[in-house]
Order: sequence, then C-alpha cells, then structure tokens
Amino acid sequence: MIEPAVETAPKLHKQGNLNPTTMHIVVATALNAGQAEYKNMGDVAMLQVTVTRLSELWPDARIQVLTDSASNLARYCPTATALSRPDCACWLSDRFFIGRFHRYLPKRLAVFLTSLKKFVGFRCPGLMKAFIDLRLKFRDSTGIGENLRSFTESIKTCDAMVVCGSGGFADSCREWNFFILGAMAEAIIRGKMVVMFGQGIGPLSDPAVLSWARHVLPKVQLIALRGTRGDREILESVGVQQSRMITTGDDAVELAHSVPSVRQRDAIGVNLRVAFYSEVNVHVVEEVGSVLHNFARQQHAALLPVPIAFHECANDRETIRRLMAGFDDQSDGGSTLDTPRKIVEQIARCRVVVTGAYHAAVFALSQGIPVIGLSNSSYYDSKFKGLETLFESGCVTIALDDPNFAKKLHVAIEEAWGSADKVRLPLLNSATQQIERGRSAYQSLKSLLERRAQRNSLFDSVRAERVV
Repeated sequence: MIEPAVETAPKLHKQGNLNPTTMHIVVATALNAGQAEYKNMGDVAMLQVTVTRLSELWPDARIQVLTDSASNLARYCPTATALSRPDCACWLSDRFFIGRFHRYLPKRLAVFLTSLKKFVGFRCPGLMKAFIDLRLKFRDSTGIGENLRSFTESIKTCDAMVVCGSGGFADSCREWNFFILGAMAEAIIRGKMVVMFGQGIGPLSDPAVLSWARHVLPKVQLIALRGTRGDREILESVGVQQSRMITTGDDAVELAHSVPSVRQRDAIGVNLRVAFYSEVNVHVVEEVGSVLHNFARQQHAALLPVPIAFHECANDRETIRRLMAGFDDQSDGGSTLDTPRKIVEQIARCRVVVTGAYHAAVFALSQGIPVIGLSNSSYYDSKFKGLETLFESGCVTIALDDPNFAKKLHVAIEEAWGSADKVRLPLLNSATQQIERGRSAYQSLKSLLERRAQRNSLFDSVRAERVV
C-alpha cells in the first residue's frame, strides 16, 4: 500500500474534556530555512506534536507556523496555516533600520544601531511600533511588504507565541538564536504571552547571544526543557527564574511512544552525524562501520538505517551508506524514510540503536530500545548525557575521540544487546512520565491564558464602571 502524500500530525493521547475556545497562536520552530527546511525529521516530529497538542487544547484554534514552505507545512501539519518566515526574518534582522546599506556602515555605528533597536524595542515600544508602521509603508511602496505586514498583524492579533521544541539555543546556531530572540521580543513588546516547549539549551557561550537573551528570556512565561545537560544553569545566568522552568523531556517522545511495538526486534539501528557542529569527520565512519559489521555478523543481525537529517549541512543518508559499505553495499541509507513515523517504525524493528543523531536516540528510547550515543563534541555530549539522566537506564555515550573508542563501542553494543529485554519496561515508564510532564506543561499554557483573560475581563469591567 502506498503511503499518502500528506502525513497528518500524529494521533496522541486525549487530553481530557476541554472547553473549546477560539484561540490564535503563532508557532516558531527550529526547522532549517530555505531548501533545508523540513529535512530534519526530529524537528518535524516536534512541530507535529506541538500542533497536535495545541489543537487538542483548542480544537477551533488558528495555528500559524512561521515557515519558508507552505507546501511542506501542509504535508506534515495540515491543520496549521503558513506564516512567511523570510520576511519576518528580514524585519527582525539588525539591518531593518536602513536595509542593505547597513553592511556599508563602520563597525561601531552598525553595532550602535543594533543596540539602539533593542533598546527602543524594550524601553519605548510605542516608538518602535510607529517606526515599524512607517517602514512597512515604505516596503509596501516597493511591492515587497505584504508578507511582512501579515507577520506583524499576526503578532498584533495572536493570543500567544509558542516556540516549539528545538536544540537551537547553542553556539552552533547563532543566526537562529538572533532570529528567534527577535521574534519573541516582538511578541513581548506587544504584550503577548510567550512560552517555549521541548527546548534544548546549550552549550552557549556567545556573548552577543547571551546579551540578547538577558533581555528576552526572563520575560518568557514558561520554558519547558528537554533535559540537555547544563540547561538550567545557562537560563539562570541570563536571569530566568527557576519557577518558570520545567524539565519535561523532548516533545517527540510521545510520537515515538505512540507507535505500536513489533514482535521481531532483532536488528541494529545505525546512524552517524557528520557535520561541522558534531565535529565528526568522514575518517571516523570506517572505524565505526567496522565495529558495527563485526557485531552484526556475530549476532546474525541486520543493520537498519535510521537517518534523521538529510540536507547539505548534515546528510545522514550518505553517511549511513558509507557505514554500510562492505556489509550491505545495496543500502540506500534510508532514502525512503522521509517522515518521522516511517523512521520510528523502522526503529521499532531494532533491539539496539547506535547513533550520532540525537532524535534517533529519542525515537528508540521512547520505544524501550537501548541506545549507544556517539559523540565528538560538547554539543552532543550535552544532548546524550541529558538523555542518560532522563531515561536513567538503557542509554550510554561513547566519545569518538577516545583512543580506545572502537573497543568501548563493541563492549557497549554487546551489553545493550544482552540487557535489551531487561531495560525495556523502565525505558517505557520513563517515556510515559515525560509525556505526562510535557502535556502538563501545555496545560499550563491554557491555564495562564485563561487567568490572563479573567484579569483583562475584570479590568475592563472596572474601567467601564468608572466611565459610567
């Protein structure tokens, strides 16, 4: 049977009897821009869960997602509507004041204008709004302001901005940091509620990003964390109160956990992330592949590709093909696995997963399958160590720069293979707890909005009495 072109967001557990309320929510994501957008199935999975949970809380809600691709959004989240991200990004950039001429300014003047924009935005929001309206009129005269106006109008009329799950607040994602902080700042300036779900924070040491974060993140009403090691310390350093943080785990846990298990789980899922931010190069592939080949032959097990990302910065499919060379030379690296559900169903056939991609680990652990994480950077150390803490068992991290990593990897796979049945139930229980905490965080958004609506209603009543 051929799978339909449109993959709906996953059907998740029911939230309970909720009173439907008309709601308008703008969702910002960590999806890569341009041609790379929707080519990381971990990011897509988190977006699907976000849209599904919001739709369950407010069945009649208008959910707008900032995106470069309306067609891809319709494929993966057909109940959401597209809001142009490129024009939004253009406005949020430091060059908005004078456009392309910003690049010709002396460095000190350019930095001054950037600082001025931030200062005016937070200290004089009325002045900033007036300037935006003036700038929009100019852009409209050039015929390129329609999408930008749609963005600003959506922020004006929305009830909340939701930043869905990501691992973007890290030194490897500088441009995204500025974009998302700017988007949140715009919502905050206009008095909108901003919440963040499934966030991976750190490692983050960039002074410019941290400076901007100190203005924005303390004003966010709720930050639900996915448990990256050191995340709370970073947020505390920029002024976020502990009372506004909650560790829920990754939102994508629920998508993977909801897929039915299969009887035959006797394969090894494989992935290795080769990218500038993983600090893994192609020379490691052969050594990792050799360990995998030897163990698979020893156990008479299949090696199954579990790619997560397939864009120019990180092409898991190509790396997996190299891993499989000499074991399965006909492997396509998982080229047909182009939706989160397909990857999760592939992982369901595995007894063990060996991966350098974080979300392949999340998908496996959520189904009760032990994981060996492969890391060569502080970024992935933080991710995999966070999963070790959240799931407590069935997850171990191997450092690829260890001189004895090949031997340690073989031992780790052997131990995971032998303990797979024993750790299955504890892993599933951990996943269930994370799902419950995640859903509770979304319910908190509903409660926060209801309390705000009640306060506004009371304020309006008091004001009306004074007028009379």
